[in-house]
Amino acid sequence: METPTRSHQLTEGVERTPHRALLKSLGITDSEMKKPFVAVINAASDYVPGHTHLHQISKAVKDGIRNAGGVPFEFFTIGVCDGLAMNHKGMRYSLASRELIADSIEIMLTAHPLDAAVFIPNCDKIVPGMLMAAARLNLPSVFVSGGPMLAGKVGGKRVNLSETFEAVGKFHGGNLNAGQIKDFENNACPTCGSCAGMYTANSMNCLTEALGMSLPGNGTEPAVTSARLRLAKETGEHIMQILENKIKPSNVMTQANFHNALAVDMAIGASSNTILHILAIANEAKVPLTLDDIAEISEKIPQLCKLNPASEVFIEDLNAVGGIQAVMCELSKENLIDISAKTVSGTQEERIKKATYSDGEVIRKIDNPFRKTGGLAILKGNLAEKGAVVKRGAVAENMLVFKGQARVFDGEQAAVDSILSGEINAGTVVVIRYEGPKGGPGMPEMLAPTAAIAGMGLDGEVALITDGRFSGASRGVSVGHISPEAAADGLIAYVQDGDEILIDITSGKLQLLVDDSAIAERKKNHVKKTRENYGGYLERYAKMVTSSHTGAVFSINNE
Repeated sequence: METPTRSHQLTEGVERTPHRALLKSLGITDSEMKKPFVAVINAASDYVPGHTHLHQISKAVKDGIRNAGGVPFEFFTIGVCDGLAMNHKGMRYSLASRELIADSIEIMLTAHPLDAAVFIPNCDKIVPGMLMAAARLNLPSVFVSGGPMLAGKVGGKRVNLSETFEAVGKFHGGNLNAGQIKDFENNACPTCGSCAGMYTANSMNCLTEALGMSLPGNGTEPAVTSARLRLAKETGEHIMQILENKIKPSNVMTQANFHNALAVDMAIGASSNTILHILAIANEAKVPLTLDDIAEISEKIPQLCKLNPASEVFIEDLNAVGGIQAVMCELSKENLIDISAKTVSGTQEERIKKATYSDGEVIRKIDNPFRKTGGLAILKGNLAEKGAVVKRGAVAENMLVFKGQARVFDGEQAAVDSILSGEINAGTVVVIRYEGPKGGPGMPEMLAPTAAIAGMGLDGEVALITDGRFSGASRGVSVGHISPEAAADGLIAYVQDGDEILIDITSGKLQLLVDDSAIAERKKNHVKKTRENYGGYLERYAKMVTSSHTGAVFSINNE
């Protein structure tokens, strides 16, 4: 007797006559009713550069599903472009969109019970939102992203979005004229795809591959290549094997593979935002994972890649030398990858055996890393009792230990205005607070202030700390995710201009150098800051979201 599938709830028995009538109104035939129904979840939209070509990717996926005997059903999710949302109210909705994406997919795939799912993300919150949904629903699933953008070229130098933000600071600092900044506008982002550096979107697509939830090549194959289209078609075909073999996300999103993904995260110097997302995905997969676990992994994984914005090496260059599988192959030489872990296409060992060897330059050899520790670091101290995150791989060696005087801003825009007007001097720690998950609300990403610091030529002399978060395109001493946040009575709420702050990335410390008695006095006289009431979804988000050290997940009991 044939094993019932989820779609049989729509197609089998006389009681389902109305359901079949509706399906036939879509053009579904009697023969198709007997085949597996496969969801194709597409993040396509017309105004996100990483998404505008996803209709083409989706067509290839659907062709692959049909080739292998399935029936595809496509639907769409929302998606925020962090670049377009940056530095205005829209950025408060970016992280907040992650939960909406996961929830909307849960609704669609529960209301319409299909047998398997192919997820087509690209860009920052869409990838983790879809991974959270896949873990929650635990249907046979596979991912194929839209792929990265190619690097642009300005003044004979390869660039991408981060350099464009930094160009604004250079313009205000008198180091670029109007014609030169127009050159960035016209040439920095030359193709569709997720921005060309190791920013959050590409970081998460690479980690999806390392996690085992996509086929090899997903993280690095450029958006505009025929190889990307072939990968999409092969992914559509492969979902039918995943369904036949009953491989579910719970078989792949295991503790071993989360550790594998984190090992790759550290080796490639990925975005600090990956920490938020990995924690949230692990929460949905019911895999225990904490910042302390991540800190432990970071200390034993060497950084093998140094990609833009930390260098002039781009995702396309990583792809050319073997991509994520080559990185994992190199890590496996020192048993830093669990090769027995299952993926959607065999074990990690089976996939790594097909990988190319490290080229020694874009991907350093295991015995000659850029750093002996990972590209991300977790900091703790009285300013971050629950933790904070810094992209260690994008910090200059002379800035790994930095002590400076605080200049405090209750919000991002005031800080940006001060930086661009030349008010920030060498030796300053810029403190931006009330931008956390609850206090922002939405924990806005701050590429504008970090790019302004770099553009003004201060990235080797000024640090920035915040309870908000940073773009993967940020570089320099940019410490984010400070927890507890100011709105949750974290110590960052009591920092004053002129206070000394120690940032010791080598030792994992973030310390406010102020006597406990002085801090107690400040707390006694403190007037809690009230924030703007945004109404709508953001207000509901602020009431339900938890701290960044949890991954900023929802809790119905959160106060």
